[in-house]
Amino acid sequence: MPRSFAFVLAGSIALGVSPPAHAKPSVLVEGARLHGANGMNVGPDGRLYVASLLGDEIAVVNRKSGSVVDRLDGSDGVEGPDDLAFGPDGSLYWTSLLTGNVVRRSPSGDITAQNVALGVNPITFSDTGRLFVALDFLGDGLYELDPDLSAPPRFIAGNLGFLNGMDWGPDGRLYGPIWTQGRVVSIDVDSCTGAVDPEAECDLRTVADGFFIPAAVKFDGLGRLHAVDQNGEVVRIDVATGDTEVLAVLPPGLDNLAIDAQNKLYVSSATDGFVVRLEPDGGVRSLLPGGLILPGGVAVLSEGGAETVYVGDMAALRSFDGDTGEPLGVERPFLGFSELHGPVTVSADGPELILSSWFFSVVQIYDTGTGSVLETYSDFATPLNAVRFQGDVVVAELGAGQGAGRVVRETGGGRVTLAPMSVPSGLAVEGGDLWAADWATGEVLQLVSGGATLSPPLEVAAGLWQPEGMAVDLDGTLLVVESGRRKLLRIDPSTGEITVLAKHLEVGLPAITGTPPTFGMSSVAVGPSGAIYVSGDKANVLYRF
Repeated sequence: MPRSFAFVLAGSIALGVSPPAHAKPSVLVEGARLHGANGMNVGPDGRLYVASLLGDEIAVVNRKSGSVVDRLDGSDGVEGPDDLAFGPDGSLYWTSLLTGNVVRRSPSGDITAQNVALGVNPITFSDTGRLFVALDFLGDGLYELDPDLSAPPRFIAGNLGFLNGMDWGPDGRLYGPIWTQGRVVSIDVDSCTGAVDPEAECDLRTVADGFFIPAAVKFDGLGRLHAVDQNGEVVRIDVATGDTEVLAVLPPGLDNLAIDAQNKLYVSSATDGFVVRLEPDGGVRSLLPGGLILPGGVAVLSEGGAETVYVGDMAALRSFDGDTGEPLGVERPFLGFSELHGPVTVSADGPELILSSWFFSVVQIYDTGTGSVLETYSDFATPLNAVRFQGDVVVAELGAGQGAGRVVRETGGGRVTLAPMSVPSGLAVEGGDLWAADWATGEVLQLVSGGATLSPPLEVAAGLWQPEGMAVDLDGTLLVVESGRRKLLRIDPSTGEITVLAKHLEVGLPAITGTPPTFGMSSVAVGPSGAIYVSGDKANVLYRF
């Protein structure tokens, strides 16, 4: 499930001047068309079907033009799809990692679902029509399912080390990569029913090893095995010898691949959201360009008058030139292997960044100069946001205590709850003042004034619809992304007066099942120049005012 192919659209900028009401923002950075691209397969109609877990959809893509001709979403029973396969009768099956469901959509459109277990991820059919799935990250096991999704799942083996994108081999064995072990294996699925120790109890063979993090394998029509590695390599494997041949090197974060009837390879990126086709001459044809896939937190650092904008993009930390939108860098974490975890929110702390990730339940301090993680706090329940305040880390935490949310301050003497909240979201700091927004209640509260904690907090504004990221503008007013109404607001904290700065922003992407309601957390930040930057999680864009 862990690249910046961003397009640049720089607009005119009035530096140091607050935008007028209903200002039209310029799109500084335009990202991917999908919120990450995961499992893929060519359908009976010849089109490429691409699962997007974060996008909560399956995109149907024309293999020649790259145009998205259809999208299957919640109305089609799709929830956080991770991988997909087609059955012998043309039915489309997909897995939902965060719900544990496997879903079938028949050619007539009928939907059937079966719950297997959290983490259900790769899915494939045997040549004789048997259906197999495996668990990754939230579980570890291999199952055979009834293609009608009627009979209970049959457990085959556990403790595999996360068997990922699988395919059935021409020799009647199941092939797949072991995420945590850097190898591709084949399994006789009938030799290890219920095996606790698959190495000892199953006919499990290593086909090839030496990979960084192999993510998926597929056979082409000539019986040749191909694999994608998270390091960006697309590899052909000689099953008989284990020898490998690198066919292409792409940006890291590859997720899956598909092969059409002409034996052309299509490769997807979970981290960048791109889909490419490998040409017979070794060239790479872009079908769906990549870039930002779920832009959330935004922070601005300045040096010599030049502003660098950092964006938490769920599966990557990206940086852009604040004037041109040119990508300056991207840090791609690798699930289970990197010290840095995919950040959802980002806030500035001098030359450092405060990062938070609800998916990994961590808050981290990141040094932009060295690209290293200085501190990691891994015992917050579900951190939705984090900032530095008077030397301490302040966290918007969901699910703490009795299950409600709170804003908590990490002090040398322990953690102090500043205020209970339903779903704490935006945090804003100015000197000794601290404000927080509540996504659920629509309130903006001042929690600390002049260094003194307010009990109860002071209500600054109410009636907002799903407020998310916040920042303090140069004039001391609060900027708030009102995701439910797709607006950017200015709030005078002394009077509570609200001004609408922009409408119709592409913010407020709905959360997928099993995730916090804030999901991507569309955010706002202000540079020393006075420029205002807003992340648009719905359209994968970064705005500049």
